[in-house]
Amino acid sequence: MSTPKEKQKPQVAPQKSYSFDVPWEQLLDDGRFMTVFLSDVLENYVQKQRWYGGKSSTLKYIELQEYFRIQQREEVYYGLLLEVNFEEAFYQHYFLPIAFVSDESFAEKDRILPVTIKGVEGFIIDAVNLEAFRQLVYERIITAEPNDTTRVRYHCSDTFDAPPYETSRFMGLEQSNTSIIINGASVIKFFRRIYADKNPDYEMSRFLSERKGFRNTPAYQGSLSIMDSDNVNVTIALMQEMVPNNGDAWEFMLSELHKIFANLEYKDIAIEKLPSVELFQRLKIREVPAEIIDWAGLSIFMRLKKLAERTAEMHIALGSEFEDTSFTPERFNGDYEVWLKNRLLYMFQNRLNTVENNLHRLEGPALELAEEFLERKNEIRKRFVKFDWTKLKGERLRVHGDYHLGQVLVHGDDFYLLDFEGEPESTIRDRKVKQPPLKDIAGMFRSFHYAIYATIFNNEGSYPYPKEALFQSGELLYRYFIGVFLETYVYLIQEHNINIGYSAERVFLLKYCMLEKAVYELGYEMNSRPHWAVIPLEGIRGIINDKN
Repeated sequence: MSTPKEKQKPQVAPQKSYSFDVPWEQLLDDGRFMTVFLSDVLENYVQKQRWYGGKSSTLKYIELQEYFRIQQREEVYYGLLLEVNFEEAFYQHYFLPIAFVSDESFAEKDRILPVTIKGVEGFIIDAVNLEAFRQLVYERIITAEPNDTTRVRYHCSDTFDAPPYETSRFMGLEQSNTSIIINGASVIKFFRRIYADKNPDYEMSRFLSERKGFRNTPAYQGSLSIMDSDNVNVTIALMQEMVPNNGDAWEFMLSELHKIFANLEYKDIAIEKLPSVELFQRLKIREVPAEIIDWAGLSIFMRLKKLAERTAEMHIALGSEFEDTSFTPERFNGDYEVWLKNRLLYMFQNRLNTVENNLHRLEGPALELAEEFLERKNEIRKRFVKFDWTKLKGERLRVHGDYHLGQVLVHGDDFYLLDFEGEPESTIRDRKVKQPPLKDIAGMFRSFHYAIYATIFNNEGSYPYPKEALFQSGELLYRYFIGVFLETYVYLIQEHNINIGYSAERVFLLKYCMLEKAVYELGYEMNSRPHWAVIPLEGIRGIINDKN
C-alpha cells in the first residue's frame, strides 16, 4: 500500500438516493459512484463502527486504496481496502466488503448508501451482514486450490476435513475485528484494520497448529488474502476451529478471586499475619504455605500450574524451528537493543506527557502514585536504558506479544491460547520482532495484578476490610501466583532446551518487561478510566522498589 497523496475531500450534498445506470459488476469503475461513495456518507458510516480505531483522531478524508472482487460464479461482492487519512498527518488502512441488497427490511442499521442500480432500488451494505456472502467466503476457502497464485488467494488447511456450509452467525460484540461462526464449529475472523503484510495472527496460528501440532490453540483451517498493488500479501480473513469453552480466563480469574477475597471474612483471616514470599521466587505447590492454601484454596494454584504448562508448550513450539527464518530463535544483539530502547523511551515520554496533562483527573492513592511516578521519572528512564545485550545469554523467539488472561479460553480444566495479533499500538513490523519469551510471561503476570485489583474495585463494599488491607493481601497473593506459575514454566522450558537465560537474567528480563507493560497500560488507563490508573502505577512502583 503506497503512501497517501494530499487531496481534497469530496463534498457531496446529502441526497435520499443516488441512481446509476451501470451494472453492479461495473459499479466501482464508475467515477460518479466513487465520488458519492467516498463522501461524508462513508465517513459517517465508518466512524460509527466498533472496529474503527481512529476515534481519538480527526478524520480528514477516506481514499479507496484498491478493490478486489470476492466472487463465485455469478455472485459478486467487492472487498475494499480503504485508506483513512487524519488531520494529525497519519493514516490507517481498513477492509470493508460491500454488497447491494434490494430488500427494504434488510440490514437497516448497517446501510452505507441508498442507491438505484439499473432501475433497481436498494442499499449498499457491509457484506458481512449478508449470509450469502459469508457462505461464499467459506465455500471459496474449503474449495481452494492448494497453491493459489491468483490475486485474491483462498487457502484451506490439509488437516481440515471441511463439512458443507449449513449456517452462520456473528460471534458477538468485538472491537477491532468481525468474527463469524460457521456451522457452530468454525470461526472466520475478518480483519478490519489491515496492514501491508501477513497478519501475525494468521502466521502464528498456522505455524503453531499446522506446522508444530500445538493442540491448545484453535486449529488453523484456512484464510483469505490479497496481493495488493505493491505485490504485498495482505491478510483479509483467518478461519479457525471454534473451541467449546467456558469463557475467557479473565472472567474465570475474577470469579475465583472474588471467592478468595470473600474467604478473608469467612475464614476470619488476619491479613497482617499471612506469610510473605520474595517476588519471582519459584514455588512448587507443596511449598506454598498452609496459611495461603487455607485462604485461597488449592484449586487456583492447580489451574495456574496448568496455564503455565500451556504457555511453556507454546514457547517450546515457537523455539523449536530451524528452517523457517521468520521463526528461528536468535541471540540478543546491538540492533535489537537500539530498537528496544528507541521504542520504549518514546513510549515512556508519551506516558509522562499524558500523566502530566491529566493529573487533575486523579485523586487519592492514584494521585499520590502519579506524583511519585513523575518525581521518579529519571529513575524509571534509567531502568529502560539499562539494557545491555552483551550480558544476556538467552534467545529471542517469535512470541504472542499481547499475552494476558483475556487472550486465553477456559475449556473445562484446560486452557486454549489465542489472538496472536500483537499489541494494538505496535506497527506490524514491530509485532514480528523476536523477543525474549519472558515478555509474554511478564504480560500474564501484569494480568494477574490487574485481576486482583479489578476484583477489589468491582466489589467495593463486599469485603469488610479497609481498601489498603485488601491491596496488601492482593499483593501478597500476587507473589504466590507468580511463584507457582514461574516454577512450572521454567522447569518445562529448560527440560526442552529453550534458552531463556540464567537465573539473574530471567529476573532482570521479567522486571524489565513488566515495567514496560505497566507503563504501556498507564496510557490506556489515564485516557479511559483514570481511577484505575492506580493499578499500573502500583505495578511500576513495585518493580522500581524491588531490589532483588
